[in-house]
Amino acid sequence: MSKGSLIVFSGPSGCGKGTVLKEFFASGGEAFYSVSATTRAPRPGEEDGVQYYFLTREAFEEKLSNDEILEHTTYCGNYYGTPRGPVYERLERGENVILEIEVEGAFQIREKCPEAVLVFVMPPSLSELRSRLVGRHTEDEETINRRMEAARREVQMASQYDYIIVNDVLEEAVEELKTILRAESLRTSNRKKFIDEVLQYDA
Repeated sequence: MSKGSLIVFSGPSGCGKGTVLKEFFASGGEAFYSVSATTRAPRPGEEDGVQYYFLTREAFEEKLSNDEILEHTTYCGNYYGTPRGPVYERLERGENVILEIEVEGAFQIREKCPEAVLVFVMPPSLSELRSRLVGRHTEDEETINRRMEAARREVQMASQYDYIIVNDVLEEAVEELKTILRAESLRTSNRKKFIDEVLQYDA
């Protein structure tokens, strides 16, 4: 059995990375979507282990001290991070795991998990990205400008990722993600168990 691949999925706000993943799963893509942990309080309708693992600050910090969090950040006074346990349980079962996280968290993952595969979702152009943000009709001009500044910084980091997906045509972007997963499943480092099994039953 091949070991699963740890896929880190990043991209600037508005590039459509969430839409790509939604369509990937809807079209039969096989992977485990990692659920983050947070110390913020659940919102109405949220369930523990579904949207997030909801932890106390003390529990989160204990996990940090025990190296049970792969990456983390703080936002509005709360911790957000990726628990190690569920990720590695799935990988050892041969399942692919997808983490949808920001660039900062992606590089934290790379430090702790050199085998992780970093995938960056790129808009066709920055002008198209601005059009998509404006088209949401959810943010004012100042907020959009801040997002565009952040997007430019993030795109500059894209060359440090393993793969680039340009989300121009959604179906093509989804197929490219599936292609990456197929290629990674054939990587020698992910097939060591299979090699051992072949040798074990050598006639």
